[in-house]
Amino acid sequence: MTDQRKEFNDYRQKMNEKILAADNLVLKRLFNLDTNTYMDGALPSKTKEMLGLVASMVLRCDDCIKYHLEKCHDHGVSTDEVFEVFAVANIVGGTIVIPHTRRAVEFWEELNAGVTE
Repeated sequence: MTDQRKEFNDYRQKMNEKILAADNLVLKRLFNLDTNTYMDGALPSKTKEMLGLVASMVLRCDDCIKYHLEKCHDHGVSTDEVFEVFAVANIVGGTIVIPHTRRAVEFWEELNAGVTE
């Protein structure tokens, strides 16, 4: 696992545990709803993760972008597919999305380090 990926996942897990330990019903339901939203349904999970990536880029949430990039990677999304997702996000979100695309490309490269497509 790459350093950036490990750091992101370790922090996310630690903080999610703290949030869920507070035992707030609304937050627990929100986390559950988020998990269930990305499960296979009329749309496959892979497609939903790519949609989540577009939305995260347009909303300019770097943590969300990393999360969905990792999920896309786990679902076998190709580099060509991910760059089409980046293109859609930049058309929808405008040029303000470009800096997030740069960081997304860097993270995608780390996810693919040592992996051939």
